[in-house]
Amino acid sequence: MMELSSTIEQNDAGVVTRADTLQDAAAISARIERLPLTRWHTRVLGVVGFVHMTDAFDALTIAFVMPVLIGLWHLTPADAGWLVSGGYVGQTIGALAFSAAAERYGRLHVLRWILVILALGSLASAYAPSYAIFIALRFFQGIGLGGESPVSATYMNELCPAKVRGRLIFILQSTFALGNLIAAVAAMWLIPAYGWQAMFVVGALPILLAVILPRTAPESPRWLAINGRAAEAHRIVERIEKSVPAVDYARLPALNIVRTTADEARESFRALFKRGFAMRTTVVWLMACCASLTTYGILVWLPSLYRTVYHLPLNVALRYGMVSMIATLIGTVIGVFVIDFLGRKKTFSIAFLGAAIPMLYLAFSGTRVPAEQVLVLASISVAMIAIVQCGVYVYAPEVYPTRIRASGAGAASAITRVSSVVGPIIIGGLLTYLNVEAVFGYFAVVSLVGSLVVGAFALETGGRMLDEIAA
Repeated sequence: MMELSSTIEQNDAGVVTRADTLQDAAAISARIERLPLTRWHTRVLGVVGFVHMTDAFDALTIAFVMPVLIGLWHLTPADAGWLVSGGYVGQTIGALAFSAAAERYGRLHVLRWILVILALGSLASAYAPSYAIFIALRFFQGIGLGGESPVSATYMNELCPAKVRGRLIFILQSTFALGNLIAAVAAMWLIPAYGWQAMFVVGALPILLAVILPRTAPESPRWLAINGRAAEAHRIVERIEKSVPAVDYARLPALNIVRTTADEARESFRALFKRGFAMRTTVVWLMACCASLTTYGILVWLPSLYRTVYHLPLNVALRYGMVSMIATLIGTVIGVFVIDFLGRKKTFSIAFLGAAIPMLYLAFSGTRVPAEQVLVLASISVAMIAIVQCGVYVYAPEVYPTRIRASGAGAASAITRVSSVVGPIIIGGLLTYLNVEAVFGYFAVVSLVGSLVVGAFALETGGRMLDEIAA
């Protein structure tokens, strides 16, 4: 079944040469890229998607327990804000730290560390005796929450062949939106019946995934190959090849090995701005920033706008807010079907533009339109921007070579975390000193900037091998 054995040779000192490593990395990549979508890919996607879903559950839990904690600990609005901000600060640090660790220690190995942190942080939060300790635990858990998304996305990018890579990563991102919905439903049942602590006890279940993960998913063969462990990489790829039916395997195209002279040695964070990567990094960061400023701004503030500007009853405002959560899931599902068909540039540019147009209409209409119309237009905008928000984790890992792929994805994820803190603050200022029309105008302008940046400067990566993109 395996057509190409390992080409590792050692020098007199017994050290694998850099040329051998590059040759093996190219061979591993070629074998992965020519494979069809198999049951093996589906199984690994299911496991990693479950990890992603638990991340979403833990991330959103604070939104549902905070109303209880405000009364329990007599918190001011500023105190409540710190409960959210503490987690986001941890997420920003985690996105950078764990992505760097994934370059050094491996994608799967680091993902297991992250799961342990998520579980321990959640369980400890259930028994937090005070406000100050709770914030510290939210910061600790946030480090794990921030690291999971970029590491999982990088891992799956490296396992998927080019022709289905975008679609599979979008499916992975859709599990995050699903996790948000599960958290909302669980909160409505668990908190009234068992108290706020029950949400954090359930959030500790990912500790089981840390045990299961290495039994169901292997380390990234691409990462193994560039780190001098080509024999392991070839064994893993051989297992994937054996999952292909014999008839389909016989029809596979010949290996297309993309040779590279790039130095695949481990590099620092500064490499994101060296040797032709500066433009790619700038585009990725602006894309992540514009998407997050819009996404988190709308999702965080819409229920409050329905309540204070459009004067809806609290239960209706919350129900309208839930519609926006459903809209994000719909957006990710749409992305699954268009990301590989239209390509990255067209998909993201159109999605940004689709998010801007409803907001632009509301910017000129403001309170003259009924809340029901705001709900429809805002849901369209949220669904469209969700395509870009998920697309960041498709695009960011693609534009970098294996040696800095996790770092590039982690930096983009950190930008989304920072933007998720800054965006709601900007909106608060606009509402304080201007009006709701200014808020909708802000969303429109940010989305238009994102559309222009992606349309003019983004690199099209759809359908291209990762080694070809990195060359």
